[in-house]
Amino acid sequence: MRTIAIIPAYNEEKTVTSIVEAAIGSRYVDEVYVVNDGSEDRTSQVARDAGATVIEMGQNRGKGAALQMGLQSTASDIIVFLDADLIGLRAEHVDSLVVPVLQGEVDMTLGVFEGGRRSTDLAQKITPFLTGQRAVKRHILQQIPNFEELGFGVEVALTRYVKAHAIPYREIVLHEVSQVMKEEKFGLIDGFSRRLRMYWDIVRTLAQ
Repeated sequence: MRTIAIIPAYNEEKTVTSIVEAAIGSRYVDEVYVVNDGSEDRTSQVARDAGATVIEMGQNRGKGAALQMGLQSTASDIIVFLDADLIGLRAEHVDSLVVPVLQGEVDMTLGVFEGGRRSTDLAQKITPFLTGQRAVKRHILQQIPNFEELGFGVEVALTRYVKAHAIPYREIVLHEVSQVMKEEKFGLIDGFSRRLRMYWDIVRTLAQ
């Protein structure tokens, strides 16, 4: 079964290299795609330098649209979703997400942080269904309506779908992995505003 990794990225030149390298280093990932969601920095160039195939969106359309663009541009049986702003991700973490799906034990895995940063560990313990680190079979993704319009609600929609249809999934602990907070990337005010927009996408998806 062919496996690809899709990494949506918006202004992630500082961290995307390590994520691409971790995905390329996985024994089970055949190809790595970075979807540049209208970045204004060197995200595309550093991703290419790291060995990824870069898909350009031209303008910022949000996470759901970026993931959908990646899906439409590739063909594989298993898709690995990875955020571009992770800290501490290694190839073995990616392997641990893929193996249970590849071996047919489950149809989706969810990567949950542990032992990284207290703030991100706590957030994922409370709401593991929001994690952006997943391996999932393509046919499940094709059942999610309006995928490109969900923004940061993509993860909620995926988790809700597999639960509603009794599709087997598993939480995978990603030891010593964490994430750059929006306030750290964009500053306190802009970061908080972006966080609110993310929460709005999630709430909107839950309400559907």
